[in-house]
Amino acid sequence: MIEEQVILVDPQGRELGVEEKMQAHRDGVLHLAFSVLLYRDRGNEREFLMQQRALGKYHSGGLWTNTCCSHPRQGESMEQAGIRRLAEEMGIVDIRALSDVASFVYHAELDNGLVEHELDHVLVASASDITVVPNPEEVLAYRWWPQSELQAALEQTPEHFTAWFPQVLALAETNA
Repeated sequence: MIEEQVILVDPQGRELGVEEKMQAHRDGVLHLAFSVLLYRDRGNEREFLMQQRALGKYHSGGLWTNTCCSHPRQGESMEQAGIRRLAEEMGIVDIRALSDVASFVYHAELDNGLVEHELDHVLVASASDITVVPNPEEVLAYRWWPQSELQAALEQTPEHFTAWFPQVLALAETNA
C-alpha cells in the first residue's frame, strides 16, 4: 500500500515539506486540505450534496459533511485533487471543473486522538445532473439537502456534522 502524505504549509500556504498523513493528524501539524461542496438550484432554493462519512473512517465516522474532502498530492492542483476525490469517494465523474472560492485555517481535536489542523480550500461547482455511486468504504449515506433545512440542522444538532463543515458551508454560500 502506498503511504499517503500530506503537504505541510505555513498559515500563508507556503509549502514546508511533506509528512505521512496519519502522523500529521496525530501531531496536529498544519497541512493542505480541500473540501468540495456541490450544489444545485431547485425552485427558489439551493440544495447541497452532502455525505455521511462511513463509520470506518479514521475520524469523524457517521458525521455529515460536504460532498467530499481530502488532501492534494504533491504536484496536483486543488482542482485536480477535488475531481479525483469526487470519483474515489462519491463515484461522481460528471464534474469537469471546480472553483476554488476561499480558504481558511482551522484546528479541531477529533476522535481517536487525532487533530485536524488544516489550511482548507473550499471548492464548489454547480451539479444539477450528475450520477452518484458512493464508495461504501468512504460514504455511509448521501443526500441533497435544502439550504434552509441544512442551516436549521446545523443550529439544532451541530454534533451531527464534521468540525470543518460549518465554515465550508458559510464560505460556499458567500462565494458560490
